[in-house]
Amino acid sequence: MKIKAYLKPQCGWSNGVRVILRKHGLEFDDIDIINNRANYAEMVAKSGQPLSPCVEIDGVMLADVSGEEVENYLLSNDLVKPSDAPVGAATNAGCSDEDHAKMATKTIRFF
Repeated sequence: MKIKAYLKPQCGWSNGVRVILRKHGLEFDDIDIINNRANYAEMVAKSGQPLSPCVEIDGVMLADVSGEEVENYLLSNDLVKPSDAPVGAATNAGCSDEDHAKMATKTIRFF
């Protein structure tokens, strides 16, 4: 199975996708859409929309999905078997206000 996950480095939704793919022992390309504009442009072109995360599984694009939605897709298409393995993170949640504050950039003034 070929999996390309278009993800933010720090994001509740993106982390949810990561933990689900790892839970099922799936190898995937973790594609950074924040620090590489070409990756973001590729995601938008392939998904037809600007929201993330997006996960491409064997050519099928799942756009703007949570880890829970990715797992439902994998299970309903018999690509993985059900697993009770712990994931250690939320699979269907965005970042908290505290997480956003940590990611916020500080204004730099040049005199």
